[in-house]
Order: sequence, then C-alpha cells, then structure tokens
Amino acid sequence: MKLAKFAIAFAVSVTFYFLFQQVAKASYVVIDADTGRTLIGNNEHARMPIASLTKIWTALVAIENSDLDDEVVISREAAMSEGSSIYLEPGEVVTVETLLYGLMLRSGNDAAYALAEHAGGSVEGFVDLMNEKAMYYRLNQTYFTNPSGLHHDLHLSSAYDTAQMLRIALANKDFYKIASTIQYKSNTKNGTVWLNKHRLLREQVGAVAGKTGFTKVAGRTLATYFERDDERIIVVTLNEANDWQVHKQLANQVFEEYDVKTIVRKGKYKAANNVTVELKKPIKLLISNEEEDQLRHVLHVSRNKDVKYGIWHIFLNDESIYSEKVTLK
Repeated sequence: MKLAKFAIAFAVSVTFYFLFQQVAKASYVVIDADTGRTLIGNNEHARMPIASLTKIWTALVAIENSDLDDEVVISREAAMSEGSSIYLEPGEVVTVETLLYGLMLRSGNDAAYALAEHAGGSVEGFVDLMNEKAMYYRLNQTYFTNPSGLHHDLHLSSAYDTAQMLRIALANKDFYKIASTIQYKSNTKNGTVWLNKHRLLREQVGAVAGKTGFTKVAGRTLATYFERDDERIIVVTLNEANDWQVHKQLANQVFEEYDVKTIVRKGKYKAANNVTVELKKPIKLLISNEEEDQLRHVLHVSRNKDVKYGIWHIFLNDESIYSEKVTLK
C-alpha cells in the first residue's frame, strides 16, 4: 500500500513538474489593437526567439522602403535561402508586391532575402533598418539579425513587442491588405495559388490578419489580429504547442470580459483656472466593468498661456492608458 501511494504521489509530482515547465517556457499577451494596452499576459516581456513572426517587421520595412510595383531580380543567394520557400529561381523578375504576399502568406525565406536585398541594398543594410525602426518604436526587447526569423542566439523579441509590431504594421494599408489575404494567385515562374498558412483566418472566429512561425528552437509562434463588433485585439503566443486553440480561447475570454465603452462624450468641459476643454470626438476605450470604476482623468496644461492645447490623460492604476491632445478655450 505504501509503495502504491508513493508511486501515485511520484506520478502526480512529475505531472505538476512538466506542467510547470511548460508554463514557464510559454509566453503570451493580448493587447488592445487601438491603444496598445496589455489586457492579459504571461511572461509577455520575456526575450525569446519569435521565428517567422519576424516577417511582420520585414514586410513593413520593405513596404516603407520600396514601391509595390518595383521589379526585383532574384539573386542566387535569395533563391538558395535556408528554410521555408516560395521556390523563387535565380534571375527571375518578381514585383515587391508578389514577394510580400509570398512572405506573409507562405512565409518564404527566399522572399524575405530578396526583399531585404532590394529595399536595404543588402541583407545587412536591411536588418539595420529593421533594428532602427524597432528602436524608434521603443521595442526594447527586440533585436534582429536576419529578415526571415532563422534561429540566431541574438535574434530575440517578446510576445509584447511582437504584438506591438503587428499593431504598428496594421496601420499601413498595404500591409493590412496583404496580411489579411486568405489566398493569392502568384505570377512567379513556379506560380500557384498561395493559401495563407494562418488557418484561423478561414475559420470564422473573428481572425482578420496575422502570421505563423516555427523553428525547432522557438517552437510554434503565432500572432493574430481579431475583430468582433467594435472590439479589436491582438493575440501573440510564443512556444505554445496548442496555439490555434489558445488564440481562440484568449480572444473569447477578452471579448467576454471587456467592452468598448464611451468614457467621455464629445463636447466642452470646464477645468481648473477657468480653462475650458473641447473634445471634438468621444473617448472610447476597451475596458472591463471593474476597470471602469478605477479610471482617473488628468489634464496637463502648459504654464505658457499662449499654448492653446493640453493633453487629456486617462489613468488606470497610476498608468496612463490613453492620452489625447485637446483644444483649450
């Protein structure tokens, strides 16, 4: 009997150990796609490999540093790139737009290499552009060594930074169109219909855009932009084996617990020192019922009386979760 109890206790201990290890290794975050605020997360600032989620930033930097109708001559180095491929051939001519679809829908490392050579002058020059842009947006956990996401010990980001990358990129209309496309007919030499690897976009669960990723070191990585009514969120998981299901569960949880609420209606409001503030549109935020009761409003006004604007901040637990420039009268 004692031996049996010991065996059961040992088995339970081992189970808990492996569950703990899995949780410790995993990382996820859900952010408000409008404000960038973290709604829920776990290890969201841990620096980890993100695999092909790198291509979110690659696509945005390529779009901003080239024209979609630019023609790119595919180099031998690009065609021979390691990893996932859209099977480009050396010497063929492909537009930037087609390369971007191959990058985002099929995760082509050859497309990433070709875009980097074209938009950056060289792969190294392009990676410099990626890192400069990451620094500009204060993505402090992020550093790139290549445009595809192939493993390198220094090529790291975090779930939080990656979610912010997708939020920033989606503000670009060309990126939004490409990242939300389910299938695209390629005109490359090995042309075929490219189906987006992100299967949630086809499952009628509110997923609109996103990117998949995988390496042996990073495990499965996934970024998804969800819309439901007027609520917009981004979910990112790193090293999560059950990522499709986890993304749906996290999205459903947030959509149940949070609502878009009008915090302040548009109009004129009296503040201290006979200052009148004019809001030209209502302030709406994605918040929970509990959070709504904890909001504080702070108006920052310059001591210079010639300055006719101020900053309206909304604080939650001493953190500014929203700010807007307002007219003073």
